[in-house]
Amino acid sequence: MVTQTAKADELAAPLDLLLSSATKPFAGRMMPDATWARFGANIAQRPGVVAGRAAALTRELGAIAAGNSHRAPARADKRFGDTAWQDNPLLHRIMQAYLAASEAAEGLLGDAELGWRDRQRMQFVLDNLVEGLAPSNNPLISPLGWKAMIDTGGLSAVRGLKAFARDMLSKPRVPAMVEPDAFVVGETLAVTKGAVVLRTSVFELIQYAPQTPKVNAIPLLMVPPVINKFYIMDIAPGRSIIEYFVQQGQQVFAISWRNPQKRHRDWGFDAYGGAIVEAMDAVQKIAGTDSTHLFATCSGGILAAMTAAHLAAIGEGDRVAGLNLSVTVLDETRAGFAAAVMSDRAAQAAIRVSGRKGYLDGRDMAEMFAWLRPTDLVWRYWVNNYVQGRKPAAFDVLFWNADTTRMTAALHRDMILMAQRNALVTPGALSMLGSPVDLGQVTADAYVVGGVADHISPWQATYRSARLLGSKDNRYVLSTSGHIAALVNPPGNPKASFRTGPVDAEDPQQWLDSSQHSTDSWWPDYTNWLAERSGPQVLAPKALGGEGLPPLGPAPGGYVMEK
Repeated sequence: MVTQTAKADELAAPLDLLLSSATKPFAGRMMPDATWARFGANIAQRPGVVAGRAAALTRELGAIAAGNSHRAPARADKRFGDTAWQDNPLLHRIMQAYLAASEAAEGLLGDAELGWRDRQRMQFVLDNLVEGLAPSNNPLISPLGWKAMIDTGGLSAVRGLKAFARDMLSKPRVPAMVEPDAFVVGETLAVTKGAVVLRTSVFELIQYAPQTPKVNAIPLLMVPPVINKFYIMDIAPGRSIIEYFVQQGQQVFAISWRNPQKRHRDWGFDAYGGAIVEAMDAVQKIAGTDSTHLFATCSGGILAAMTAAHLAAIGEGDRVAGLNLSVTVLDETRAGFAAAVMSDRAAQAAIRVSGRKGYLDGRDMAEMFAWLRPTDLVWRYWVNNYVQGRKPAAFDVLFWNADTTRMTAALHRDMILMAQRNALVTPGALSMLGSPVDLGQVTADAYVVGGVADHISPWQATYRSARLLGSKDNRYVLSTSGHIAALVNPPGNPKASFRTGPVDAEDPQQWLDSSQHSTDSWWPDYTNWLAERSGPQVLAPKALGGEGLPPLGPAPGGYVMEK
């Protein structure tokens, strides 16, 4: 059975900043365009191959009709898990015909021999067409739907229609993955004890209460993504990375970004980079140190890396004691679907849309990412919510994913243009706070994390990104997890493992072949790495905050509650 964490792995949004197509309706992304034309032209040039595919499919359909086909779904395919798909002769043949046609369509895409960019675009279209046409989604023939109708006396259909109407009347227009009242932030999520010690127009700074008699002298500042809220790092007791770090004797601070509105449209790179510097100032003042570690994830990692480059440029690079970048792409070379859809025309259109609104709506981004994984993130819930008329299971990561935020128009513009030019690989191509960005000047020891199953921030891209940093001690860690589980990855999972090694090899595959394999979570490896670079143990502070920085209220603060 696919775990809920695995399903959630594909949800979060580092490339939210880069997907220019997020401002287009889903139907618009599916309409025929120049990519379709190139696909058709390439196929037309291979009539023999097409004829062979058609003949093979015809023979297979004949065998299916005669009951002589042994075609079966893959073991990991849970769509046809109900015994009726095997025991009912008609349903069994429908399933087999669908699987045969799906295989033929996938084969044709390969036969077209498209360039990587067109291949990615057509793969998106094909995946959504094929997955949407699965007979398991059809309420008229779904055995799960009919069983629910019988069991509930027809109430399942009424509940399904109500859920469909509710979901389609507001963004994101996809089936709800969790009920809106399934959790309460500050009560069942984000409950690690702490206090807001600084509030600005851009962010709140949270200091977490120590849970050990002594703590590491050099503190840790956590920089979250700018779409979705910071509490993915404090998701729930026993699975919270913030809670774990505090329990290991680390002084932990976290930025909670404000959910921007139209009036904040001009907050770009400099506004967020300045906020990170301001947070570092406060953290160092409270802890009484000259430096702090940075732990940054996804889009927050992009901002933190640029800020570290700015500090290096002005001679303050040693303020960064260590830099952790998790599931962060700095080198956009063929970095997945986002890079494939980034054309000049699409980029400028996206910039105009967010410019008119003053922001990019996180709900549009959530919808886009759902359609990137249609089986797990759309049709699974279509069947559960609408066909069976059931409420989705309560799962904290999915609740967090639905708790979206906006991105300012200026930051959206800055991120798109940066990605389009792949500007971070060229020293001086971008600036942060008036300084040219040269990641090679970031010499703080680096700990970079990727997820082997991460389709949003492909691990090869995160590895290449690690090589851009000028750190002499640069450690790359590859988790077996996907995008979210690479972060929500507490120790004790017998299926978890990770690989580690320096970033000496130019080719990611060479790194993989020479890396060291370890079992369980990478969290203990990181806290050991952190402790070696965090100075001596000192007595834990008896009170939170510091001079001029008094506690303003309990964690998780007020900004995280803003809609």
